[in-house]
Amino acid sequence: MQSQLLLQLIINGLIIGTLYGVVGMCFVLIYKASQVVNFAQGEFLLIGAWTCWWLLTAWNIPFFWGFLIAVCFMMVFGIVVQMVVLRPLIGEPIISVIMVTIGMSIFFQALMKWMFGTFAQPFPPIFSVDKVNILGLQVQTAYLMSTGVSLAIMAGFAWFFKYSRLGLAMRATAFSQQVAQSLGISVRQVFALSWGISAAVSAVAGVVVGIVNGVSSALSYFGIKVFPAVILGGLDSVFGAVVGGLIMGLLENLAQFVDSQYLKWGNLYEIVPFYALIIILMIKPYGLFGTRDIERV
Repeated sequence: MQSQLLLQLIINGLIIGTLYGVVGMCFVLIYKASQVVNFAQGEFLLIGAWTCWWLLTAWNIPFFWGFLIAVCFMMVFGIVVQMVVLRPLIGEPIISVIMVTIGMSIFFQALMKWMFGTFAQPFPPIFSVDKVNILGLQVQTAYLMSTGVSLAIMAGFAWFFKYSRLGLAMRATAFSQQVAQSLGISVRQVFALSWGISAAVSAVAGVVVGIVNGVSSALSYFGIKVFPAVILGGLDSVFGAVVGGLIMGLLENLAQFVDSQYLKWGNLYEIVPFYALIIILMIKPYGLFGTRDIERV
């Protein structure tokens, strides 16, 4: 029984880890483009999930179309947030911009509570089968969908940054904003696009988690849980975000196994990522794949 439970938790960890990796890429995308850590990332998940839930319940739109509309809405929403709230702060100290993202996090969470209430709301039935038996293990159908979507997003990111014109422009901007401007790249458009893509991809993760656990303000906590994975992989590394997400997903579920079978502490699953964050910052503050800045004084 213990070996079966361990195997189940490892599979769950890999599945959750892919979601962590996807959300982690959103952190990295904004940071690489604008050197800003977006502490409202979890609220992007929350808004995307509530939008999809509202379309399905209030308008009876099929899940596929409701999902696409929610993702497109969040793309526009992210661009508008960057243009209206963050663009006027270009040139201001980074700490000021970070404080604004924290303020947005509080504002959006309060707004969602006012609009939809504080209680968790389940998604309407989406799949004909809630769980699928794989090698004797029960896996949520929503998690299987999330794994496929997450892998597609990762492949899309890889193609986007390597071959697309906009992706190359974003890489150039991340390397040097001055050089990018000298090449005719609109840095403002790159900033807006990075926030739009980040919000849209976050909506995907928000909908998946909402299908499994219901939609509530607790969903925004997912963004904070991803942050240790981003630091582990390296704050400016897309590949590192994926690796860090997988490691954190496995670490959480292994901690749950050890806690449930041996330690009996009861909350190790929730706090182990932050223990890992402290250790990472002490040993390797730039992460596994992050770029180390060398400053000469």
